[in-house]
Amino acid sequence: MTQPNPPEFASRMQRVQSSAVRDLLKYSKMPGMISLAGGIPAADLFDLKGLGAVIADLHADSDPSIFQYSETEGDAALRASIANMLAERGIDAKPNNILVTSGSQQGLDLTARILLSPGDTIILERPSYLAALQAFGLAEAQIVTAPSDADGMDVSWVDDYLSRHHVKAIYVVPNFGNPSGATLSLERRQRLVELAGRTGTVIIEDDPYGQLRFQGEPVESLYSLAAGRGLSDQVVYLSSFSKILTPGLRIGWMVMSYAALRQATLAKQAIDLHSCSLSQRIVTAYLASGRLGQRLQVLREGYRQRRDALMGALRDHLGDAIDFAEPAGGMFLWARFGQAVDSARVLERGVVEGVVFVPGAAFYADHPEHSTLRLSYSMITPAAAKEAAERLARALKASVHER
Repeated sequence: MTQPNPPEFASRMQRVQSSAVRDLLKYSKMPGMISLAGGIPAADLFDLKGLGAVIADLHADSDPSIFQYSETEGDAALRASIANMLAERGIDAKPNNILVTSGSQQGLDLTARILLSPGDTIILERPSYLAALQAFGLAEAQIVTAPSDADGMDVSWVDDYLSRHHVKAIYVVPNFGNPSGATLSLERRQRLVELAGRTGTVIIEDDPYGQLRFQGEPVESLYSLAAGRGLSDQVVYLSSFSKILTPGLRIGWMVMSYAALRQATLAKQAIDLHSCSLSQRIVTAYLASGRLGQRLQVLREGYRQRRDALMGALRDHLGDAIDFAEPAGGMFLWARFGQAVDSARVLERGVVEGVVFVPGAAFYADHPEHSTLRLSYSMITPAAAKEAAERLARALKASVHER
């Protein structure tokens, strides 16, 4: 019997690599394994009591609409609640400029679909959020990466590049970036907005971690800075409830011009019609309960303690063999091994020792720096941080010895 030919998949799929973080999940589920890999919110910090109460109230109301189809743009009450929440952050967004998404990852996908044609150039910071590389690769965009440092993307480099090339969009995670943990400085944000206004380039501002600040003062959003110059149409702002409530609800949102929202709505209709009605009603009810502010305080303190525990353990057990910056918030340490050690080789030994992390090469569109690595502290206790550092030190020592 003749074997059928395998299907011929779309050429765009050749540009998309599997997520290194997802690939590591099989190791993180092994008994006794300590995972510093996934940027996963801590389940022990979820407000299960508050969520349980609003879910019970919704059930008691016996309102069948919570299980019904909804508007593509999102539940009107939720969009109004998001607008009010953003006003507290200094962002003037109207409900009619907000689109509810199935997590902020869908916001990335929709933004890529409505803005980028095959071959269009988009600038990302280096290193970059892995799922953004996937989304923009799937859109068949030309990805160019700008260098970054402790103050975020090097906007001077971007300015020089824009003077010589046409760029459709610039993507940035301005607060406690994934994976770098860096925060884009106010001066660079102001300059980036000025560049967008001068060149017509769209800024995609991805802000899932902005409310997880442990120290220092918040920096004004790119969206607000642009609005102050009459350039709010030049910015698409993305955020999510995944890191501040729960990721399983899969509720995020986009803020953008009405023209862009109409395009994104059409694209979303073709993908999923609308985000989950029940999840939207749960989030709306939770916001109305007034519990989010208190929960944010719990999250900030919990993640600060975990960050400090991991940094202290790394200093104690690896010393000068590893270098990292101290993030002012978020979930990640971006680190580098000394002596040009390949972090992928260390990971191989780490699996044997019982600790996993994400090798930094996964976060580069080109020319990866193999000695880098991303460490997430969100899921570990102080005691686990000590053990993780001890295991990582053994893995590093074994890897250097083998080399």
